[in-house]
Amino acid sequence: MKSYVYSLALALLLAVPFTLTTTHITVAQAAEQKTAPATIMTDGEVRRVDKDAKKITIRHGPIQNLDMPAMTMVFQVKDAAMLDKVNPGDKIKFCAEKIAGAIIVTDIESAK
Repeated sequence: MKSYVYSLALALLLAVPFTLTTTHITVAQAAEQKTAPATIMTDGEVRRVDKDAKKITIRHGPIQNLDMPAMTMVFQVKDAAMLDKVNPGDKIKFCAEKIAGAIIVTDIESAK
């Protein structure tokens, strides 16, 4: 019985450094992803603006930083004031990031 307890204690002691190392790498990677700016602007066309829900529907080209193909989809916006600058039919350039599991538009510019 004592050898079983000693074996279990030894296994736990050996597992702790591995767990701490794995957790440290995961935390470091997560911090790096959160600080990496989404500087790539994607071309798009505004299809719908919903100011009450803070959402915008955009027909867009591929979003490189999110590895997303071209499509039309509804996005949340980081700042509701961005929606005052656009109207359906406007050609735009925008940045989108994945924040807390949601894809958020963080910047919008006129495509001119």
